[in-house]
Amino acid sequence: MKGSPAENLRFIDRMRGLRSLGVALAFFCVAGVFYNNGANPLAWAALVFNAVAWPHLAWYLARRSPEPYAAERRNLVIDSATSGVWIVLMHFNLLPSALLVAMLSMDKICVGGWRFLARTATAQLIAAAATLALYGLRFEPATSLTQILLCLPFLMAYPIGVATLTFALARKVRRQNKQLEELNRIDSLTGLLNRGHWEDALLGELKRHQRLGRPATLLMVDIDRFKPINDQHGHPVGDEVIRGVAGLIQGCVRDIDTAGRYGGDEFGIVLPDADVQQAMVVAERIRCGVESGAFGADGRLHSTVSIGLAAAGADMHGSRDWIASADAALYRAKMLGRNRVVGAEQRLKQTG
Repeated sequence: MKGSPAENLRFIDRMRGLRSLGVALAFFCVAGVFYNNGANPLAWAALVFNAVAWPHLAWYLARRSPEPYAAERRNLVIDSATSGVWIVLMHFNLLPSALLVAMLSMDKICVGGWRFLARTATAQLIAAAATLALYGLRFEPATSLTQILLCLPFLMAYPIGVATLTFALARKVRRQNKQLEELNRIDSLTGLLNRGHWEDALLGELKRHQRLGRPATLLMVDIDRFKPINDQHGHPVGDEVIRGVAGLIQGCVRDIDTAGRYGGDEFGIVLPDADVQQAMVVAERIRCGVESGAFGADGRLHSTVSIGLAAAGADMHGSRDWIASADAALYRAKMLGRNRVVGAEQRLKQTG
């Protein structure tokens, strides 16, 4: 599949190595038959050119092309067409001919799938038919022991080369998929988990609490009067405030804690193995950090947060119940004047 320009060039470089290996090994298969059949000098010259010069010429042409990927696919079609010529010139000697068809089919499927194989096989048949028209049909399928021995390196080494290349590409795809999965987990503005993945972590922690009875506390954090910040200073400044608060949160929690952007200017933090009193300490650290912080390009913008806490409960039916409990505490913090921490089981913890 076509990728970025850099990936296309790397693909061309990889194919240069694989093609060099393939034509060098195929040379001995075809040369053994040519020698036995007394092939003419023109056939020998073409075979030597294919083995020595073609891999580097193909690489050069693809590299120089305005569309390198398409050029390399054309080179692969030429590879298959050339094999059709060798098959006819070998008088359909059975083992070398079968090896050429099988090995070249294998690498075409690896590169472009069955549709690309059909395209290259068509080129192979056309080239074989043209060669038959020029030289006539001679059918000598018998393969001697010497010719079998000359085919063995191709039979053994080329599949290993293709498998190595395929494995390297598969490993790269796995690594890219892992990176993509990680990017999909992260909120692009804050660097925290996005809502979906944060809620998954929240539910997992609630189930752990209900299974093992270990304490866990949820903090819901909301930036106070965030709409006026956007209205007066603009959304870019509002984004700076959100990023700044997210950075403060990351600096205040432990490695085992899970912080995420719940939506807009609201954040959620799951504190495993922390009771309400321990969570109060973390929440106060966040509240004080935001209150004393400065935001915006000029560092003159100040903000505060309100925080609601709720301990995990055995009677909660899911993460929504836990969020609702912490959100209710957050709402009370807002009603009590903002810039404070309120727990679900108590009216007031701190007034700013």
